[in-house]
Amino acid sequence: MAIQMKGKSLASLYDLKNDEVDHILKTSELLKSQLLRGEEHPLLKGKALAMIFEKPSTRTRVSFETGMWQLGGYALYLNAGDLQLGRGETIADTAQTLSRYVNGIMARVFDHQTILDLVRYSTVPVINGLSDFTHPCQGLADLFTIYEKKGRLSGLKLAYIGDGNNVAHSLLFGCSKVGMNITLACPKRYEPHPEVVSKAKEEGKRSGCKVKVTHDPKEAVQSADIVYTDVWASMGKEKEHEKRMKIFKPYQINLKLVKEAKEDYLFMHCLPAHRGEEVTDEVADSKNSVIFDQAENRLHTQKALMALIM
Repeated sequence: MAIQMKGKSLASLYDLKNDEVDHILKTSELLKSQLLRGEEHPLLKGKALAMIFEKPSTRTRVSFETGMWQLGGYALYLNAGDLQLGRGETIADTAQTLSRYVNGIMARVFDHQTILDLVRYSTVPVINGLSDFTHPCQGLADLFTIYEKKGRLSGLKLAYIGDGNNVAHSLLFGCSKVGMNITLACPKRYEPHPEVVSKAKEEGKRSGCKVKVTHDPKEAVQSADIVYTDVWASMGKEKEHEKRMKIFKPYQINLKLVKEAKEDYLFMHCLPAHRGEEVTDEVADSKNSVIFDQAENRLHTQKALMALIM
């Protein structure tokens, strides 16, 4: 392969070069087509992945575990109780110990610093399966889904409506890398991190796309090719649920709002969805919705990533 990614960790999509993102997406396309044809691809035969979970998950665990099996490897599930990560044993010692046993580490954690520490001390590749700062694996699946449905990424417009959270950060990094225009509509005090927006705007200048943050959902969705949302109260923010319901109510994705988008817009959500809150059933179950294709593509893009770096 012309682009060498062996040994590379993924803490954030910002860490990837433009051609590396493209390489992952093309490899995803290849592996998905092989799987659909019933062709085996044991690219990680004899290799093992340690999966660290501080947060519970449906899509992350099943997609990584299934993906490793399809690649001929083995995935070892380790929950917070198994490891006591950073409490019983230091993250540095955990990273160095696991590196002696496995060929890669995937971690789904609360604090992004945990990912950075694992990357620093591990001698095998580390994949961020989700942190409070960013969700790069979801971002890769999102880009791949859009590419599949639209045939391109550059020049499209993605409208993200809701909380400026880890998913919003990944979309900012991902879209700006591939030249996709992105507008985010978030309530005041719930905007994405200013440093993320600044980095995305710098990247956008190089790739030829526009990055914008507004408080107006209607403005964001205007002529959008993709309309994207996420839950209003992410994991760890449950105590703010009632407060957020009132603040975010004008940001619901419903039939009235999506009329502002292009007729063939894609509706996307990283799931799980709180139907009736951030999105109505009429939109989530519409012909424009690709939420389950998006969920499936977590499998294919993560397989591509693991095959390339492990």
